[in-house]
Amino acid sequence: MFKKILVANRGEIAIRIMRAAKELGVATVAVYSEADKDAPHVRYADEAFPIGPAPSQLSYLHIPNIINAAVQTGAEAIHPGYGFLSENHHFAAICKTWGLVFIGPPATAIEQMGIKAQARQMMQNAGVPVVPGTEGTVSDLNEAQTIAEQIGYPILVKASFGGGGRGIRIVESADELEDAIERASREAKSAFGQGDVYLEKYLRRPRHIEIQVLADNMGNVVALGERESSLQRRRQKVLEEAPSVAVTPELRRQMSEAAVRAAQAVGYTSAGTLEFLLDEEGRFYFMEMNTRVQVEHPCTEMVTGVDVVKEQIRVAAGLPLSISQDQVQLNGWSIECRINAEDPSKQFRPSPGTITVWHEPAGPGVRVDSGADQGYVVQPFYDSLLAKLVTWGRTREEAIARMRRALSEFRIEGVKTTLQLHQQLMEDPDFVKGDIHTNFLAERMEGA
Repeated sequence: MFKKILVANRGEIAIRIMRAAKELGVATVAVYSEADKDAPHVRYADEAFPIGPAPSQLSYLHIPNIINAAVQTGAEAIHPGYGFLSENHHFAAICKTWGLVFIGPPATAIEQMGIKAQARQMMQNAGVPVVPGTEGTVSDLNEAQTIAEQIGYPILVKASFGGGGRGIRIVESADELEDAIERASREAKSAFGQGDVYLEKYLRRPRHIEIQVLADNMGNVVALGERESSLQRRRQKVLEEAPSVAVTPELRRQMSEAAVRAAQAVGYTSAGTLEFLLDEEGRFYFMEMNTRVQVEHPCTEMVTGVDVVKEQIRVAAGLPLSISQDQVQLNGWSIECRINAEDPSKQFRPSPGTITVWHEPAGPGVRVDSGADQGYVVQPFYDSLLAKLVTWGRTREEAIARMRRALSEFRIEGVKTTLQLHQQLMEDPDFVKGDIHTNFLAERMEGA
């Protein structure tokens, strides 16, 4: 096992990783920008190292500064968390060059799955079902028009590189196609440096179901069941739960087997998530693979008892997975609400400022992963996520009841938050029935 690791991230995920490391007896190094010098993750770590000015490009995304911090502090490995450099294959390769272990998958796997069109083709070759679409990227408008007619409208124009809902356009008819391709390509090039796009069939009311996998360097790959991530706002997840009301034991088996094949196809190790769309007829299609720990991993931890982050660290240290597939059992139900510093009354505009009151809920079946506290300054430079409120119950009904109670106890003042949005969701009769899909929020809530 490592003696010391550096956490190349901030906020709640940095603290989450440090907690796992502490349980393994591993010392931690926090990195921080000038804006974060007093942040909770800095205080939690065993030591901390400054990496530059507030803007991400000059600090948390600045690879030389991250590597220098690891070298200067004597860290043996780097955990990237999610976001920032977590899916940057160049960073993973540079870590190896400097003799540092990247706590994540091989650089080749990150690169292969990061190119969405290429990933689709690899999944097809591995026998994993994909949404009908192009074999690769589209070369020109004529080709796109021909393929779109074959697939049938509506279709999605999607950036081959990137994620987070950027570089995606819904096209309802042929006369919208050219403009959609230009816009998606331009947005993708600006965000990810690559403007290549591909086409796939647009499913109007699918569910977003994902399978958590773990893989070690001995060839073992384990699927930890599914998470339902259908509640999204502008393709950004708002609430997740595990398991899903739409997934039968047989469908779970099929999706898990497909996820394992997908991981094996790219020589995957560490934690990863296979994201699928599930249509109204119960057919599932590969969408993408997230080659990192997910924001919503606590849902899986709550129903399986498996510490996903500790498994990541163990695998990176050369140890085998501590659990086999036949030991994986789903127990009860878990729901995660993402509490963001956003103003729902102003189309969810970020709400930076100083938190004057911070009181977290507690009690049976309640978990809070947070990177904020009273006096914390919410910065305009970074993601608006403040905390993940997670509940567990023996049944979905109990998990919802606990979430209602926990949301009522959570007090945050000084900035606007999405607490009220989640309270509304817990009372929505269709959500309570589990009758949800990826357009659920857009259809119900103004500005969503």
